[in-house]
Amino acid sequence: MAVRPIPAHVDTVIVGNGPSALILSFILHGNTPYYNPSSPHPDPILHKKLSQSSCLLDIDVHDLTAHFAASRLSYSTQALPINVLLDTLIRPLADTDPEKYRTCLEWRLEAKKKVSHVVLGNTAQVGGQWADNPVSASWDIGTLSYAEMLSLPGYSFEEHYKDTRGGPVPDFHRPTRREVAGYLATYPEEVGIQGSVYTDVEVGEVRRINAAFYVGSHNIICKHLVLASGIFSNLIPPRPSLLPLYTLPRSNDSSDAPLLIVGSGFTAADVIISTPAKRKIIHIFKWDPENRPSPLRACHPRAYPEYASVYKRMKLAAQQVLGPRGISSPLRTRKSNPFFAERDWDSVYEGLPNTYIKDIVVSDDTALLSLEAGNGTVLQREISNMEYVIGRRGSLDYLDNRLADEVLGKLDGTTDRQPAISSHTLRSKAERNLELARDVFAIGSLTGDSLIRFAYGGCIFGAREIMRRTESAASIFSNPVHSHPESFPIPTVTLEDQPGCAHVDFISTNGHSDLHLDRTTRSISIDQEISTCELWRESGSSAGGCTLS
Repeated sequence: MAVRPIPAHVDTVIVGNGPSALILSFILHGNTPYYNPSSPHPDPILHKKLSQSSCLLDIDVHDLTAHFAASRLSYSTQALPINVLLDTLIRPLADTDPEKYRTCLEWRLEAKKKVSHVVLGNTAQVGGQWADNPVSASWDIGTLSYAEMLSLPGYSFEEHYKDTRGGPVPDFHRPTRREVAGYLATYPEEVGIQGSVYTDVEVGEVRRINAAFYVGSHNIICKHLVLASGIFSNLIPPRPSLLPLYTLPRSNDSSDAPLLIVGSGFTAADVIISTPAKRKIIHIFKWDPENRPSPLRACHPRAYPEYASVYKRMKLAAQQVLGPRGISSPLRTRKSNPFFAERDWDSVYEGLPNTYIKDIVVSDDTALLSLEAGNGTVLQREISNMEYVIGRRGSLDYLDNRLADEVLGKLDGTTDRQPAISSHTLRSKAERNLELARDVFAIGSLTGDSLIRFAYGGCIFGAREIMRRTESAASIFSNPVHSHPESFPIPTVTLEDQPGCAHVDFISTNGHSDLHLDRTTRSISIDQEISTCELWRESGSSAGGCTLS
């Protein structure tokens, strides 16, 4: 986008330009979501309630989701209820029968609800983390989400795919990171919000001034502040003793010495997958399957063959180094996994679970490492380079300390540094209210829900409250304007914590709860579930426990 001046006075500043920021911008341009009763949701209780009050900017989330925990339909128990609600309205039965039902929402342009705002992101193109790749991983690895889970309102990924490829999206398609980044880059212009979106903008020195906020880095004054900067902007740095390895040449693919990869999650797997097939790899990873399993363990070998292959090699290495400990053979799916055969794993991959780097000696273009393996064995290995990918975190260092105190709680007075932001940092506050401080809202992965499919609810909440407090829009709503975060709380406690809903064990996979499924072969009786809900509705019960078996 062309360089242009940022207005000095706007109602709302959105920090970040990823999917959630774009969804909120779309709504603040006056695009209002309504329930469409002519395309009914298969949950008859939900359909009946929304048919009586169809504007999604003025709903009672608690009332609409109270029966979800006991429903025979499939509702996420890990995302915030408002995000679960919007997800199921946009894609009914998305996890069980995605092709059976059309969206239950329609978007109406209502110019009188438009709110002045800017979207400020530091990436070179729109897309947030999707436009940024800080590690040496391929842009052509498939996403964990399927195509239908990646669409934003007004212009879907399916429409973009058809525009660029000339045909429909294949069934069970996992788009590449390159495809998603391309879609998000074109989105603002396709839906007409490009005038509010800015790239290559490094926001800083944001502080509260009286009843407003001042963005010192760009001399902007606004009434409302939306935090959409996410939790994936910064790689977790290595400990200081490993920093000498960063003096090695970054592009050293031709070296005979192996590449060292440190990490046990998806990013580490992406680097392994992206490494040339004949390049030797030493992989140091955490192995604690009982207390802190790798998220790769959840990946179904047919749905996610590349990640399942990496996990199998990790599992075999753990068996060889640490002993079997009840581990079954990790090679039994070798023949059914085509990705496994793409490289000679035995000759190019060495997995070292729970291994500590004791000493480093850098010499020219390589380094000699002294290692202590998980079984106590001392090893020496020569490497050509290191990829340290144990995770990512976000940052709110664009807020001054006083405002950060409001958002995060009191910081440790012994340091001026703000904490790195993970999916857990703000989750407890988000469960109580998505308004973290007066007129400060969180959306996207900062709330603990990192998937695009679960971004809509927080955006609708933020848009509703901003519109209610904006003088020009206040008269639209029948309810009075609310000015304090506690005056209109929205219950956001996860469904799994509601009474009557049993807890289940799960592996932390950045919000993906279905990686263990092969959607191409999954079959359930949706009609039976819906008929059960019909019986429940006819019984006169609208919420609470379900006694049907």
